[in-house]
Amino acid sequence: MKYVVIVPDGMADRPLKELDGKTPLMVAFKPNMDRLASEGLVGVVRTIPEGLYPGSDVANLSILGYDPRKYYTGRAPLEAASIGIDLGETDVAYRCNLVTLHFNKDRTRAVMDDYSAGHISTEEARELIKALNEELADDFVSFYPGVSYRHLMLWRNGIEECECTPPHDITGKDITDYLPTGRADEILKNLMIRSVPILETHSVNRARISRGLKPANSIWLWGQGKRPVMPTLKEKYGIRGALISAVDLTKGIGIYAGMKIINVPGATGYIDTNYIGKAEYGVTSLREFDLVYIHIEAPDETSHEGSIEKKIKAIEDIDALVIGTVLRMLKSYDQYRILILPDHATPISVRTHVDDPVPFILFDSTKRNKNEIRYDERIVEAKDILRIEEGHRLLDLLIKGEV
Repeated sequence: MKYVVIVPDGMADRPLKELDGKTPLMVAFKPNMDRLASEGLVGVVRTIPEGLYPGSDVANLSILGYDPRKYYTGRAPLEAASIGIDLGETDVAYRCNLVTLHFNKDRTRAVMDDYSAGHISTEEARELIKALNEELADDFVSFYPGVSYRHLMLWRNGIEECECTPPHDITGKDITDYLPTGRADEILKNLMIRSVPILETHSVNRARISRGLKPANSIWLWGQGKRPVMPTLKEKYGIRGALISAVDLTKGIGIYAGMKIINVPGATGYIDTNYIGKAEYGVTSLREFDLVYIHIEAPDETSHEGSIEKKIKAIEDIDALVIGTVLRMLKSYDQYRILILPDHATPISVRTHVDDPVPFILFDSTKRNKNEIRYDERIVEAKDILRIEEGHRLLDLLIKGEV
């Protein structure tokens, strides 16, 4: 048996008045998802345990079979594994976004204009992170480049007891009430303040402004934690797995899970990603591995932007280019199962993650059902539907056939 897990990040939504009370998933043309739903098993899963922040870190741990209440230590240490940072027992990693702040005239206040600095390119961002490291790094603190706006700060023998807000939660808001608070707050705020003049005067940002693009004029520190200790997928299930993603967060989870990380050319973590390439590399990896986990970031990013049109386009591209390609290529296998679900909901109406339960499809090539159902959020409200309250048990259903 071969297993394919497809995770369109943040694809689930809430009804929108602009769509006459429907969601992007309801109005999108997605014949492949709808067919798999009608021939497979559909259900509802809660990927975010009660009391935990509804982030992609927590949700993807759940989907891969790890109870976040036991294994989650923070977002940044997961990303650190992907970047190749070896965290010591007392080291703390912080996520370091390059953001665009809009300052008032006397520069006493600022608004979070863009959590992604206009989805700055990886090449531009690397130059900026290099400059920050040259100016701000010392014996304890250093900066490491990631992808696009997503980077890391490593704090040797650092402090993690601090309340930090994800920047995508405060788009358009005054940052004053969302700055770090706790033991490390003054150190973190000082680094963020010191980053501004370095970034504002950098040639990369001057060039971006001249092209009408948003400058990455500050860093934003959040998502801190120490390295987790968790069993591998092979230790848990006796199978070998591969993971495909454009973002370091999910790659890091895969590394800790003992999975092979497959890098796909042109994978960007946005709507211009190489959808077909992800599918092709994924199914090809099944020659060597038992399970492939394909993560697609685009729906989440478009939700944070508040773009209904782009989110619908992302869903339709995933259906046609990822799922369609996977189905065509899997015809060479007699036995396979496909699991499709968003890791969490990211409603356009709030432009951030929520802990709503999400619908899933589990299709088994050896067991074809016949039911009249479309794949969208209405499944969550349906009666007599399979409901999995602990998200980390969903992989048991995929692999073992039981929860």
